[in-house]
Amino acid sequence: MQDKVRVLKIVFGQEISQEEIPLFRGAVINSLESNDVLFHNHDGDGLRYSYPLIQYKRIGGKAAIVCAGDGTESIGEFFKCWNFDVSIGGRNVSLKVDSVDARQVLVQVWDDLFVYRIRKWLPLNKENYERFVLMDGLAEKYVFMEQLLTGNILSFAKGVGIHFENQVKCKITEVSEPVSIFYKGVKFMGFDAMFKTNVSLPDYVGLGKGVSLGMGMLKRFNNEN
Repeated sequence: MQDKVRVLKIVFGQEISQEEIPLFRGAVINSLESNDVLFHNHDGDGLRYSYPLIQYKRIGGKAAIVCAGDGTESIGEFFKCWNFDVSIGGRNVSLKVDSVDARQVLVQVWDDLFVYRIRKWLPLNKENYERFVLMDGLAEKYVFMEQLLTGNILSFAKGVGIHFENQVKCKITEVSEPVSIFYKGVKFMGFDAMFKTNVSLPDYVGLGKGVSLGMGMLKRFNNEN
């Protein structure tokens, strides 16, 4: 089974800090004339409990938006307004597009393994965290994190309308010491890691919690670079 996913990466010329990503997201949402749920992932009074198809990020130190699937269509609402003069944390800035990369990415299970870096990955919710800290050995923790990462990949696939007929495999090869990352005012345990998987995934999409605000961003690792 082969499936291609539309992915659009827009990088702006404006430099932002990691802490300013939520403010950048708010600036984009406030500039819209419509109330497209994909921009903010809120449905009525509640949350849209699906994989975020419009994600706000910091790429190369600059503000960026990465869209997947239907998000590539919705982003047109932002460009329709043609008002890129926004306020980010009290700073008045004019968002100028630095680069646009649109492509279709084949997302499927292969016989080969691909190597990826993932940064600021938040795999642990409250329940998983309690299980994680009670584990004694590193091997046990690695296996648990690999299970969570596999689930994150399946959640991404489901969010873009893909169902894998073959088994998804993940193997974490490196993981950093955990750091505290605040997401929506709650402290989470974050990791940078490298892993192998038999699934081809788009660069710059996120896995895990907080992907709409730049957490868990992926980049395929090329041994030549």
